[in-house]
Amino acid sequence: MARRARQRRPGAAPASTTVRIIGGQWRGRRLPVAVADGLRPTPDRVRETLFNWLAPRIEGARCVDLFAGTGALGLEALSRGAAHVQFVDRDRQAITALRTTLETLAAGERATLVQADALALTLTAPAPDIVFIDPPFAAQLHAGALAAVIAQLRPNARIYLEYPAAQGDEILAMLADRAHVLRQKRAGQVGYCLAQPRAASEDDGASSIS
Repeated sequence: MARRARQRRPGAAPASTTVRIIGGQWRGRRLPVAVADGLRPTPDRVRETLFNWLAPRIEGARCVDLFAGTGALGLEALSRGAAHVQFVDRDRQAITALRTTLETLAAGERATLVQADALALTLTAPAPDIVFIDPPFAAQLHAGALAAVIAQLRPNARIYLEYPAAQGDEILAMLADRAHVLRQKRAGQVGYCLAQPRAASEDDGASSIS
């Protein structure tokens, strides 16, 4: 999503920037996104690692991109063959910009846009295979977001969390009784991990922390 970085003048048109798709159908393509008080798209190298982790699962997957912001994670998933992505963000400008991007890519039929509070979201059937959780770091929303969605997931679902690297121990503690951490890594000041709901037996003991 985004961290608050700068303020626009009241009434000013939203600024714009771009995100680059790393792989798949739209590999190398730069897509314009609106800036809502500054954005923090998931860094390229983090997305590359994440989607390497997800390579066996992303084709045909149903995904939810919570706190979508620029939509970098959900758009990357669509580029790599995800069947459907639900983009969720409470910011109207973010949703409007994503709608324009999806129309440009002729990908509207593979996506749903929801302007809503991610912490109060009821996931639509069928349950998603992959959920991306990347809230504004300063807002401390990881625990609330996880609590909101984990009970709605299938046992073999995957949950991606992105967080300040300095809070890695807190994130692991938060996940301990809810999910198995399958992969964990950091890139500079950004920490990220891939997890599976605790009720599942698949991949038990397969954690890879690097």
